Order: sequence, then structure tokens, then C-alpha cells
Amino acid sequence: MYTVFSVSERSRVGRRIGVIVTAMAIAMTTVSAVIGSTPADAAPGGVPGTVVSTEALPARITVPGAVDAKRVTYWTKGVRDAAALSSGAVYLPPGTPPKGGWPVIAWAHGTTGLADHCAYSIGGPVAIERDWEYLRSWMSQGYAVVASDYVGLGTPGNHPYLNGRVEAHSIVDSVKAARAVYPQLSRKWAVVGQSQGGGAAITTARYATEFGGNELDYRGAVGTGVPAYIENLVAALGRPSPVPLGGFSPNTTIYVMYILSGLRTSFPEWNINSFLTPYGRHWVDKAETLCDSDDELGGLVRSQKVDPGKLLSRPLAEIPGFQATLTDYMGIPESGYDRPFFIGQGGLDTDVNTPGVLLLASRLKANNQPVTFRFYPNKDHSGTVNASKVDSIPFIAKQFR
Repeated sequence: MYTVFSVSERSRVGRRIGVIVTAMAIAMTTVSAVIGSTPADAAPGGVPGTVVSTEALPARITVPGAVDAKRVTYWTKGVRDAAALSSGAVYLPPGTPPKGGWPVIAWAHGTTGLADHCAYSIGGPVAIERDWEYLRSWMSQGYAVVASDYVGLGTPGNHPYLNGRVEAHSIVDSVKAARAVYPQLSRKWAVVGQSQGGGAAITTARYATEFGGNELDYRGAVGTGVPAYIENLVAALGRPSPVPLGGFSPNTTIYVMYILSGLRTSFPEWNINSFLTPYGRHWVDKAETLCDSDDELGGLVRSQKVDPGKLLSRPLAEIPGFQATLTDYMGIPESGYDRPFFIGQGGLDTDVNTPGVLLLASRLKANNQPVTFRFYPNKDHSGTVNASKVDSIPFIAKQFR
């Protein structure tokens, strides 16, 4: 079955009590560890998947039931394939590893923010109850879980939000790094993700075999709340519109600010600041320092009624070749998949564009791609995550046989 999806997300659970101070301490420790590493580990151009440092995760950001959990910092590829550092969390299930080692689920998390303290392995999930329920379900099936933070979250440099290839490198190399730390992990792995991570998971599905090489044995992917064709929304920013942009949901407004930051990071030659109004510059700068939670950016956007229609002074579409470059940067690939993958979409999702997801699914089907699509009519952006397990867990189990 095939179909496409919508752009919605978030019944945001309150997030980070005491996290910012703790996160700063952890981030400084990580930077110190990187600086203090041997030249072979820390030199620019480190081999993707090479481990730079590890540290035990505190209980508050460890999936309940995990028997061991570590934060791992490793080399990967960033913007334009430049060597970059990423980090992530590794959670081991209880029991004795099967022959060949624990199969791996790479968890591509949804939007957490842009600041270092927003990293999944530092601040933990935004929707903690939802995510822990979801990840515990995978662990109960005998999978180890590896959760990349993505480049620039908890590591030097800015996070190039929704840069699909960078996210894919971060995810693939997190599995390589995890296997270097835990030899009891299998070469066999799959990727699952939600929202930002849903898009990252499906994009990773397109490149996993290529990026993983002979070191890994990629089996399949699951994406829910996939932000299909969100690049078309970005291309429309700054243009006169019959639909007031101020009518966007607060969550979509947050995504827009994060996207503008990501473009500013990935394409300095575009001089994104020259397109921003003073109002827009203020909010995009602020977005880079805050997490996507009700007690940080989410609360501000709602209380101050931030208007995305006032962020730009002129359309980004004035940039030569903008649409094609943007699609390459953040578009979900419509062909080239070599393993089966699953897309789940909620009918009540208002964070992503559901007709866009349906269009993506139909195009994937028309291109004879190995996609399975499921629609959950009574679920919103966040609710689809765990609702999809009844379909996605058996789907992935089949790929490991």
C-alpha cells in the first residue's frame, strides 16, 4: 500500500528542569574531551564513525529498562561533506545478545531545537513519555537503540536543520561509532524516526547502503510525521499570499525559524541575513539559542504571537537556483531506495502537510519504490508515533529475517 503525508507535530511535554546548566557542563566536558584527545582522534578530517569520546548517560535521559547507556561523540560529515563532530546516545537492552550481536535500531528524533543543550543525549526528549514508550517497545523486541543528536547539536558549530544528507551521515556514522564502543552490536540495522527524524529516516533510507559501506548491513526504515515538500513552504516565504502566514500554527512558525537558521548555516554565500527583517533577524537569532519546548521557544512563540509573515523582507526565491538547491537540501528523495521502508501519517496532523505526505507516497509508488504506507485517521502528529507500532514493528522484524 502506498500514500503520502502531512506536516504536524507536537503535544509538547514540559521539558527541562535544570537542564540548561547541566547541559552547559556536559557540552564543556565534551569540548574538553575533544580538545584533549589524541591527534589521530581529533584531527580535522577524522574518519566517519571514529569515536572521539564516551561518557555514561545520567538516568534521567536513559530509556527506562536499558542496562547500559552512553553518550558517544564521533566523526561524521557535515555541510558540503566537511569533517564534523556529532554525538548520540546508545541504549542496550537487557539479556544476552543473540548470535551475531544485538540488531540495531537507529532512532532519528524529532525537532528538539538548535542549541547545544537541546541535544537528545544532553537534554533528553521533548516528548519524553512518548519517546520512552516508543523506544522501550523496540528494546523489548531485542534491539539496541542508537540515537544520533545530528551534527551541531551538542557539538561544535551550528545545526544545519533539515539538511537531509548531513542528517543521514550523522545517523549512519552513529551506528558505526556505537559498534566501536559496543562490540556486541550487530552489523544489521534499521532506522526509525519521527517529524524532523521522520524525514531524516527516509532520507537515510535512500543513502544508508552507500554511506554505510561494507561495515554495516542496512535493512530498512520507518518514518512518521515526515515533513514532505516543506521546501515549497519555504520557497513561498516573503511573497504576497492570499493566506496570511500569521495563520500558521505556532509549531510551523518554529520550524520556519529553524529552517532559516539551517539555510544560514548551510549556505553562507546566500547571505540569508540580507533577506531577514530586523524582526526576523531577532527571532532567528533567538531560535538558535532555545529548545523546541513550551518552557523555551515554544512558549515564547505562543505568548508573543510570532508572525512568520514578518520574518522576511523579500522572498528567498530571488536567490538564483534557489528552488532546485532547496529541494536537494531538504527534499525527501522520490527514487533510489534499495530496501523496503515504511511511512505512517496521522489524519489529524497539523504540524506537517498531510496532502504533501500523500503526494510523496503516490510518487514513490509511481516510481516503483519499495514503500509501505499506512494512514492513521484519528491520530495527530505526535500520536502517530506509538499508534504506528502495530504496523511498523512487524514491518522491521520482517526486514531482519
